[in-house]
Amino acid sequence: MKPLKEFVIQFVGLKVGKHHFEYEIAQAFFDYFEYQEFNDVNVKVNVTLEKKSTLLELHFKAEGFVNVNCDLTNEPYNQTIESEFDLVVKFGDEYNDEYEDILIVPHGTYEISIQQYIYELIILAVPIKRVHPGVKDGTLGSDILKKLEELSPKLNENKEKEEEEIDPRWNTLKKLLTDK
Repeated sequence: MKPLKEFVIQFVGLKVGKHHFEYEIAQAFFDYFEYQEFNDVNVKVNVTLEKKSTLLELHFKAEGFVNVNCDLTNEPYNQTIESEFDLVVKFGDEYNDEYEDILIVPHGTYEISIQQYIYELIILAVPIKRVHPGVKDGTLGSDILKKLEELSPKLNENKEKEEEEIDPRWNTLKKLLTDK
């Protein structure tokens, strides 16, 4: 996959010290990755690159929202996102990205693409179970919720019916248990 130009940081010309980069992530970014789970995206990602003499330290911070469908009602809602991630870039003989928070790039590399790290940062910030806030506080009125309420088992009512429908012969056996 060809890297997007705006997510490539050329660190060779940068002075030793901290450098800040800001990115506005929209739906087009996820379309590029062919990720279809989000309806809309509005996330700001701040990247702080601290250049040192032998390595680079990157700190990613993402804040914003993604519009997703609720897992219970399929109603779209805005899921807020706040996430942070630290990455250390070291220089070595060959490229190695086996570790989660350490990236080794070959000597002579002059730029780094951070688009994959931003993509994963946002994807992993979304909860596994996505529930509309209206479902949690009971303010969402939905046909699906009404149908779920109708079809949910009624535990207390079923117990009372079962006790009424017990064969009377079993009642005498119950007395044996209590007559000890």
